[in-house]
Amino acid sequence: MENSGGIQASLAGRYATALFELARDEKQLQAVGGSLTALKAALAESEDFRRLTTSPLISREEAVKAVAATATAMKLDSITSNFLGVLAQNRRLGQLGAVIRAFNLLAAAHRGETTAEVTSAHPLSDDQVAALKSNLKSRLGRDVAVDLNVDPAILGGLVVKIGSQMIDGSIRTKLNTLAHAMKG
Repeated sequence: MENSGGIQASLAGRYATALFELARDEKQLQAVGGSLTALKAALAESEDFRRLTTSPLISREEAVKAVAATATAMKLDSITSNFLGVLAQNRRLGQLGAVIRAFNLLAAAHRGETTAEVTSAHPLSDDQVAALKSNLKSRLGRDVAVDLNVDPAILGGLVVKIGSQMIDGSIRTKLNTLAHAMKG
């Protein structure tokens, strides 16, 4: 995985690489990817789940029990369930978001896709995601997977990162540019 852009160098990258390789070897990439998508949504939507992954006050044993119960309740695949247990046991649940992002990059590269990190002020509809993928595919000449994130602070528009390239079409940046030009 030399072409993974330094993903393996980080702690989250090492965990993601181990998870990816296990899922690939067990022919469970799709199942693990689906479980990670569900976990990403839980991190975004559930304050309790976010607290479980970040609070230093939760003991190792409590965290292990809580993630086992969460995995069962969410009907996660066994590889992802076991992986969550490993993160909890190693007190690395705080890395979960970064692990999910790194796993998605590895999975997209495995499928021959480029991954675009897309940040919007509000969740995008399925039609908007399809249009965005189509636009990016025509620009880049290859399939593009999108890693969607929501950040109300950008006010509107999109910020798209593909590798080291960034297209910032956010309203916040446009307003900042306008304000800077008016000072000028």
